[in-house]
Amino acid sequence: MMTSRARTQPQLPDTFPHWIYDGSEIPDPFGHGDRAVRFLRALRHPKSTLPNKAFQLDPWQERVVRRIYGPRHDDGTRVVKTVVLLLPRGNRKTSLAAAIGLLHTIGPERVPQGEAIFAAADRKQAGIAFKEALGIIRSDKRLVAATGIYDAHNSAKKIAYHKEGVALEVISSDAGTQHGRTPAFVLADEIHIWPNRLLWEALTTGLDKTDNPLLVVATTAGRGQENVAWEVVEDARKVARGEVDDASILPILFEAPRDADWQDEGLWHRVNPGLRHGYPSLDGFRRHARRAARSVGERQSLRQLKLNIWLDAATDPFVDMDVYDAGAKPVDIDALAEEPCWLAVDLSSTTDLSVIVACWRTADGYALAAWFFCPEENISQREDASGASYAQWVEEGLIEATDGNTIDYRRIEAKLVELCEILNVREIAFDPHMARQVQPQILEMGLPAVDMRQIPSLMMPAYLETERALLAEEVRHGGNPVLRHCFGNVAVKRNDSGHVVKFTKSQRWLSIDGAVAAAMAISRCAAGESNVSSYEDAPDDIESWAMA
Repeated sequence: MMTSRARTQPQLPDTFPHWIYDGSEIPDPFGHGDRAVRFLRALRHPKSTLPNKAFQLDPWQERVVRRIYGPRHDDGTRVVKTVVLLLPRGNRKTSLAAAIGLLHTIGPERVPQGEAIFAAADRKQAGIAFKEALGIIRSDKRLVAATGIYDAHNSAKKIAYHKEGVALEVISSDAGTQHGRTPAFVLADEIHIWPNRLLWEALTTGLDKTDNPLLVVATTAGRGQENVAWEVVEDARKVARGEVDDASILPILFEAPRDADWQDEGLWHRVNPGLRHGYPSLDGFRRHARRAARSVGERQSLRQLKLNIWLDAATDPFVDMDVYDAGAKPVDIDALAEEPCWLAVDLSSTTDLSVIVACWRTADGYALAAWFFCPEENISQREDASGASYAQWVEEGLIEATDGNTIDYRRIEAKLVELCEILNVREIAFDPHMARQVQPQILEMGLPAVDMRQIPSLMMPAYLETERALLAEEVRHGGNPVLRHCFGNVAVKRNDSGHVVKFTKSQRWLSIDGAVAAAMAISRCAAGESNVSSYEDAPDDIESWAMA
């Protein structure tokens, strides 16, 4: 039991929605906030324990509803057009969002002939909010009589209010294009698991066609920063901090700091507003915490899903990205031009990302610079599949887009020649598995190309030195976002001794090439001109060590 921590005053982020609890006045000049609350309280829910199964609208939820619908412009339109509700799992955000959806379908916020949408990553997820709304409808005979319900298996899910031609429909990102819609209300559910931004763009541009739309983003914390969910939540954080002045966005962000004590029950209660009302289960929370004390995976799950701490992209990351980000100090390549430099090249297949990474020894550790390449015709495909900002990176000159739909190895070859002309390059390390496209020409020019096979005897010391240097804050990388994306995607395989055996990735379209090349470059730079690994603790029989 972890109750000894329950009376602590936990640290809270500066984005915490204190207004939900401080009793401050919420403007409601036209009474629409009060009207919305009265409508929700008149609903019924099949699982409610209140008299007549009345919909349970707890004080914190009521404040949220009043804050969305109360403040108005002089013409009566809502001030709030986007709600970002970041809420840990188990706090009934889906129930609240479903009831709000009905407010726009059969309630006073409906628009005649209007379209309301529940959107999610797939049909199953989208159906969860729909089932909540359906349960509310079916709990009241009057609502059943007033609506048409379309819930056949493997068909479109829809609730229609025939009197005014309003429809609430379920869509998902696996249902093909959704352009051409003009919704007045959208619930974007759990966007942290949306596979790409196509559905998001279709819905937000559709909302922009109307004068008084409402977008409710209801999500739990996700992983990684190269996705639409991170962009949306980070923008809401800026509004919450006052860095961005946009009254149309209402940030409701229940999240714990990354370095928070996950065992602090006081923190659990602050981040989970439903706990004081009996949900989620406190006993269940404690059981999860006991598992987390024994398992890194359970600890990550608790931090992400129950404390809303946004994690790195990999489930078993190489290093915490906060540690990595400590090295975002500028790298002055011109100042390092005369210093000994080691290059590493990770050549992709014909359609993937390729990279050259340079490494220098400095007084405080290592300095890195990276140059990335990708086929021009694959940029949008990679962006859609991974959620990363490839097009922006190309525009900013961080990725060179080569002509066609396959990598132009001549551009990589030309860049290597250029770097050897302007830098004091001592060595160019290639993985011979893919190097046949470039390495022979480089050798013919007399440039110092060497093989560095990606086998345990070479790569384990490379990973270990890179990990050590990052943890010791001895790596400067200039904050290159493409390189950060690659490191954030790295998931590692470790042996029983905890040593990194291999870099891997959870999805095909997630690039780790920059991280692999960086480890190669750091390893060769550490060895220096002696051509011997600096990781002196590695045993002679490193192949056996890798399996330990």
